[in-house]
Amino acid sequence: MNFELKNLPVRSQKPRNNGITMVMDKGLSLQEAHNFVEVNHNHVDLVKMGFGTSYLIPNLKEKIKVYNDAGMITYFGGTLFEAFVIRNQFEDFRKVLDQFKITHAEVSDGSIHLKHEKKCEYISILSKQVTVLSEVGSKDSEVIIAPYKWIELMQAELSAGSWKIIAEAREGGNVGVFRGSGEVRTDLVDEILTSVSIDDIIWEAPNKHQQVWFIKNFGSNVNLGNISVQEALPLETLRLGLRGDTFHQFL
Repeated sequence: MNFELKNLPVRSQKPRNNGITMVMDKGLSLQEAHNFVEVNHNHVDLVKMGFGTSYLIPNLKEKIKVYNDAGMITYFGGTLFEAFVIRNQFEDFRKVLDQFKITHAEVSDGSIHLKHEKKCEYISILSKQVTVLSEVGSKDSEVIIAPYKWIELMQAELSAGSWKIIAEAREGGNVGVFRGSGEVRTDLVDEILTSVSIDDIIWEAPNKHQQVWFIKNFGSNVNLGNISVQEALPLETLRLGLRGDTFHQFL
């Protein structure tokens, strides 16, 4: 850090099990990736190549290396996994992970219908090859999952081999653990945490007011995801009480 400030919250150190920041890369160029890691290498843990962008981005191997060399774990968005599965190309997906030396993979079913037993089977298989993050929640705002069902799904996926569970919110922050207005479904979050450890969950929280809510309620070292590349450093200031929204939280 550039100078000393007393009484700041203690942030977990990389490699982190909690206090994780997961950023979504929706198509940065190779040079933009270099610029991003120059500023954010200490603060970002995971970089998700959003949805199916990794199919299109040029210089993919070089870009992954930029992130990995900076201590940021890179993985493909869950939608890409679903695109392979719905085409009966799961084994091809596994080969792609090896081809690009990907160490983490996301398993989701937000865009396809997948029996949960089958999803857990995919998690179990992949967990023997890579570290698995699995996503719970639908991308369809019309699909409402009861709190007890969220808990059942999360617990089953952790048992199947998931390292972390991603609580769905999409990049808009208006589904899953959030209402269409972007407001946090506080009763749902509270109910989930009666049975699932907060350290096992990465909460997708793309919008500032959502990030503020989680930090104020669960502290600096809550796991947050789907952060835009422009908001990675601002999020760290929220975690440390160096932005007006959380300025008095940690004094």
